[in-house]
Amino acid sequence: MILAAGYGERLKPLTDTKPKPLVEVAGKPMLHWVAEKLVNNGFDPIVINVHHHAAMMKQAVKKLPFNAEFIISDEEDRLLGTGGGLLKAKKYLCGSEPFLVYNADIISNINLQGMYSYHLKQGCIATLATSGRDASNYLLWHDNKLAGWEHIESGKKIIAKKTKKMLLRKAFSGVHVISPQIFSLVKESGSFSIIKVYLELAKEKEIFSFDHDHKYWFDLGTTEKIRNAEKVITKNHDIFVR
Repeated sequence: MILAAGYGERLKPLTDTKPKPLVEVAGKPMLHWVAEKLVNNGFDPIVINVHHHAAMMKQAVKKLPFNAEFIISDEEDRLLGTGGGLLKAKKYLCGSEPFLVYNADIISNINLQGMYSYHLKQGCIATLATSGRDASNYLLWHDNKLAGWEHIESGKKIIAKKTKKMLLRKAFSGVHVISPQIFSLVKESGSFSIIKVYLELAKEKEIFSFDHDHKYWFDLGTTEKIRNAEKVITKNHDIFVR
C-alpha cells in the first residue's frame, strides 16, 4: 500500500493545486518513483489511498505506466491518518501474507525484498524500516524490538516495554511490513496514527526494526528537501527504483 492521502501542508503553494504525490522530483511525480520501486520488487496489487485532490489522484493512478494492478482506497469524505487509512483498506490487505506499506513522500534505496524476508523470518506483527539519522522524534528499541517513543524538543516519552537496559534511538523511515493479523488487534477507529497502534501492541507483541543506510533515503516533505534530494537522485536514478 502507498500512503498518499495527506494534504502536503509543508509543500504549499505547490499542493494548493495538486496532491503531494503528484509533485515532481527529478522529473517524475513522487507517486511514480514509489510505484516503480514497488512493482520492480514484485509487489502487486498495490493499494493507494486518496483524499486531497482525490479526483486528480484517481486519474493519475489510472495512467501509471507499470505492469501491476492499482486499487484506490477512497478517503475523499474524511482523511483517516496512517492507521485509519490502513483499516479502511483492510479488505484489500487482509490476506494470508504480510503486506508492505510505503509513504508516498519517501524515496529510498531500502532493500524491500530483504526487509520482507526479514519480517517473515521474525514472524512478528510488524517490521519497521529505521535508521540512525537525526530526527525530531525517535522510536526507542531494545534488542531490535520496539520499546517506546521519544520527542526530542518536548522531552515527551512513551515507554511500551520497561527495561533497565538503555534504549536505542532510531528514526522511522516511512516503510513497514505488516502481518494481516494486526487487523484483529487494532482497537482504534476513525482517524488515528499507526505508530500509536504499534506502541500499544509493543506492550505484548514483538515489533522489529529493519535498519538501513540513510545516505540514500529522502523525505520529500518540503521544497528544500526536494532540491537536496534531486542533487543525489539525478546521479543515482537506478538505485531508487530497484
